[in-house]
Amino acid sequence: MDGLNAVLCSRNAHKARELETLLPGWTIEPLDRDDYPLETGATYYDNAALKARFGHAHTDGWVLAEDSGLEVDALGGRPGVLSARYAPEGAPAVAKLLGELEGIEERRARYVSELVLLSANARELRGTGTLEGRIAHEARGNEGFGYDPVFIPDGEERTVAELGNGWKAERSHRARAAHALLSALGDAPATTS
Repeated sequence: MDGLNAVLCSRNAHKARELETLLPGWTIEPLDRDDYPLETGATYYDNAALKARFGHAHTDGWVLAEDSGLEVDALGGRPGVLSARYAPEGAPAVAKLLGELEGIEERRARYVSELVLLSANARELRGTGTLEGRIAHEARGNEGFGYDPVFIPDGEERTVAELGNGWKAERSHRARAAHALLSALGDAPATTS
């Protein structure tokens, strides 16, 4: 669907710009509120749906919500749904992750993204995406955000932060979730307005 205007249930401007790139023709503006509910869901979908319903109650029109995380096999899937709260955004979270993995050679991991889109009449559509890879031994690169400096996708030797935003726009977990959401939107009946 071209030309869709949506409110993103997040204050994260990085996510809003990335999703706008991934959903061509869409305009996505963050919903800047201080009273978002706590993300208490057991799954990415639970958290994304919670945010979408909150946004739907506070705005008119299309509402988009996303929850994502990094799952590291050696850490039993942590930080998982707690990725954003694992440590403060940026370097401290990366440093904590690398500290927990110190001395561990098996570093299989995956990024997971869940998108939930609600129409003005609360019709729900969703898209899920994953990106398999491993955790580097040190942070490298300066593009992207979050865990990108330490995440090496399968088939690559560079981190997502080294591969850059162009690579990310085509292949990331969020790109895959956006593609799945666009497919769901294309398959939805015309009454989804």
